[in-house]
Amino acid sequence: MSVDLYPLASLEQIENTPSKSDGIPAWVEEDLRGYGCKLIAEAGVLLNQKQVAVATAQIIFQRFWFVTSVKQFGIGDIGMGALYLASKLQECPVRMRDLINVYDVLLQRTAHKRKALASGDLRPPELKYAPMSYFGNTFYDLKDALVVSEMQILKRLGFNVNVVLPYGTLVNYLRLLGLTGRDDVCQRAWGYLNDALQTPVYALYAVPTIISAAILLATRNFDIALPSKPPHCWWTLFDAEWEDIWSVSGYIMRLYRPRTLEEQLLPMGMISKRDVRKWLEDNEAS
Repeated sequence: MSVDLYPLASLEQIENTPSKSDGIPAWVEEDLRGYGCKLIAEAGVLLNQKQVAVATAQIIFQRFWFVTSVKQFGIGDIGMGALYLASKLQECPVRMRDLINVYDVLLQRTAHKRKALASGDLRPPELKYAPMSYFGNTFYDLKDALVVSEMQILKRLGFNVNVVLPYGTLVNYLRLLGLTGRDDVCQRAWGYLNDALQTPVYALYAVPTIISAAILLATRNFDIALPSKPPHCWWTLFDAEWEDIWSVSGYIMRLYRPRTLEEQLLPMGMISKRDVRKWLEDNEAS
């Protein structure tokens, strides 16, 4: 496959993202991106949506933040718009009302969980969901946000929403390495590819590199040795560079790091652009 198939961020976009230009630290932006992708995944489960649509939405979501700041658009709105657009691209469209209702549930659940964590309640009471009023403004506000988000994604990405998913290629690579007989390795590598969707790697590296990182992590988990001495390095079969594979592996493994209470609460309280701007004002004042 040609690398031209993968729309990737430029070096300038990587070094100086729009969010960084607006004074948002890299670690905050990374956490917000990751949490936005989690909301997309949870919405996909509640909607019984296909995995290809959810994965496409997460990749488009990550790309968007290389051209726009989280200060300008909320991760909740853009996540909703990305999932709506991806569902059309993968020919498994969802009803707008269903998507809006699901995101309303997720936003209430997030607020409920954040309140419980902040109060130190390890066993919070079950969320009592309050449905939107039929004649209230909440539904129409979310509907407007969904329409605007989809339009802005298309506009700012220049309608370049082509996405190459890694799953079929992973199977071919595992077959070439003689690993298809190990169900545990296949499942672990597949899981790493899914987890990587919470990181920006799909907008930074070509798919063969990301797949190679997933295989590296999976085989090391199960102490499986692969040829790694030049000139017989297994990753050269896939035109991947070791430094890039190691970098992608680092992105994935950072997802599993222990998080402080403050780190857990931060993205939950910055889902809208209003929340992000308030956080910026508070930190500038301090």
